[in-house]
Amino acid sequence: MIKFGKGVVKFRIPILILSFLLLIPAAIGYFNTRVNYDILSYLPSDIETMKGQDILLNEFGTGAFSFVVLEGMDDKDIDTLADEIEDVDHVKDVIWYGSVADFSIPKEVLPDDINEFFHNADQDSQLMAILYDDSMASDGTMAAIDEIQTKVTDQCYISGMASVINDIRKLSMKEVPIYVILAVVLSLVVLSLTMDSGFVPFLFLLSIGMAIIYNMGTNVFKGEISYITQALAAVLQLGVTMDYSIFLWHSYEEQQERFDGDKKRAMAHAISATLTSVIGSSITTVAGFVALCFMSFTLGLDLGVVMAKGVIFGVIGCVTILPSMILVFDKLIEKTKHRAIVPDLGKIASWITKHYVVFAILFVIILFPAIFGYRNTSVYYDLAGTLPKTLQSIKGNDKLTSDYNMGATDIIIADSSLSAKDSQNMIAEIEKVDGVKMAASLDSIAGPSIPEEVIPDNVKDIMKNGDYQMMLVTSEYATASDEVNNQCDEINKIIKKYDDSAMLIGEAPCTKDLIEITNTDFARVSAVSIGAIFVIILFVFKSISLPVILVAVIEFAIFINMGIPYYTGTVLPFIASIVIGTIQLGATVDYAILMTNKYKRNRNHGMEKREAISSALQSSIQSIMVSAFSFFAATFGVGLYSNIDMISSLCNLMARGAIISMFVVIFILPSMFMIFDRIICATSAGFKPKK
Repeated sequence: MIKFGKGVVKFRIPILILSFLLLIPAAIGYFNTRVNYDILSYLPSDIETMKGQDILLNEFGTGAFSFVVLEGMDDKDIDTLADEIEDVDHVKDVIWYGSVADFSIPKEVLPDDINEFFHNADQDSQLMAILYDDSMASDGTMAAIDEIQTKVTDQCYISGMASVINDIRKLSMKEVPIYVILAVVLSLVVLSLTMDSGFVPFLFLLSIGMAIIYNMGTNVFKGEISYITQALAAVLQLGVTMDYSIFLWHSYEEQQERFDGDKKRAMAHAISATLTSVIGSSITTVAGFVALCFMSFTLGLDLGVVMAKGVIFGVIGCVTILPSMILVFDKLIEKTKHRAIVPDLGKIASWITKHYVVFAILFVIILFPAIFGYRNTSVYYDLAGTLPKTLQSIKGNDKLTSDYNMGATDIIIADSSLSAKDSQNMIAEIEKVDGVKMAASLDSIAGPSIPEEVIPDNVKDIMKNGDYQMMLVTSEYATASDEVNNQCDEINKIIKKYDDSAMLIGEAPCTKDLIEITNTDFARVSAVSIGAIFVIILFVFKSISLPVILVAVIEFAIFINMGIPYYTGTVLPFIASIVIGTIQLGATVDYAILMTNKYKRNRNHGMEKREAISSALQSSIQSIMVSAFSFFAATFGVGLYSNIDMISSLCNLMARGAIISMFVVIFILPSMFMIFDRIICATSAGFKPKK
């Protein structure tokens, strides 16, 4: 390692030149990486709802739709608007009363459910459906919705998942730059308070910022990333990798004392020492993110791959770019030297060690209610329900619910050879299911009141095409509710009775699949992350007991963090319950590893139990606190600012988790060492003094 450190010191100028030049292709890669705003698209491609979506797009030429509530508009104006919307690129069809039947046919002649679907006389409103020729979150669909919004008036309310996704896109694009600014500013404040140089924090943030750009730029090879990943990656990478920079700086200062101010030699040894310690801790962090890749819901794979890369880039930047910057800007660093505003808290180490029994008892007392809260915290799956009410799509959804009592809209894909009689009987059975507002097929619409010859050809083509036919089902129940999930089960039983190959697709069935899949993912990801980190610690420390203790301590912190929402009545986004535990475990186990390394060294050098543990805590407490507060700063501001609840909730949990982990490692881990010291020394290599 020392050879590597000397090489970095020797070639510091070429390293800096190369690192800045690499920003150019990285920036190009970043701007050419597509962002996916459709969370449901990360469901497994082999499940029925996703297969049905593919059939809908490939066979019917439509992958998304919107509903528009039109208030106070006469048929003539609606007809004109429909023609204008049909001319928009990527709009396939527009369906309203006037497209289902000729104007000459009175609305009253339509079947009651069809009439009520398109028309609300009490509210003087009509309903229009817009079908798009591309997938839900495609660039074409987003552009089409943007153009449609310029054509509609204040009397028009556009609803539907495609419209929601478009609003999320706009909101995310506006907020993401602010996330980075908040993270940088708040991290700078924390570092300025805790570091002994006014300029070093800027170097920290610059080197980490470059690593973030490299990471985000290499995402171009993936083709696209989710908006969740885009929003969190930079902030999370900043928080997770900041401690590597802190470790390097503290090591550099220690080595300067050792080598009497020979800064180049000191930096070479600091790089060597940091690389040795950081590799162990970074592997655990990478393992935590890699565990996300085992999710069936591939949003985990998306976030896991990006963040694992981010940690690797962070380590590389920490031992190459940052040391080079520190040496190049040495004079400026010296000019801005000052006493750290935060006092040295190492003195409380002996007090904590002395009162270890108290903290062990607290551990036992808090553990069980923490686990109970953790297991019973409520989560939500409705992707639109927590968005700001001011968004146009949310206004549209609310209007659709209030005027038409429509909560979810599903589509049935059935065999086109299904007889008219079976089709009508199927629809009749579906209409009897609790909460179904309306069910319709071409065969159920055509009848004595509306002969099939009167129905326009474009409507027929929409409903039947080649090997398949499409049927519409609207529900009074909201997406992600228990009622709509039960309703989906009942409808699936009915359609399978008439056609084994029939599929129920749409937002509600997809969300039902999301609930079932992520529940399985939660257990899988937790097991993989704990298992991987357990094995890594086992090999790093060559110990049987330490992996149990370290993982147990951090899991205790996770239980507290994830249990708090239960006692505060907070409902979390579903993704939080899956990823937060893994992220918190991977990111904050570093604190425990840092202290454990020092504890091991002290015992190996012949110190007695209490002295070794107290000294380890004293020498690591400052680094742990700075690292934790940096993580907190990077995520806390985003949590407060973001209007996208899924992002704000994740950031709030990560910020709180860092602080909880810090307190647990500082107060609980030394107690565990005190209690299990004999077992640790007997089951671990390197803890007994050298003879």
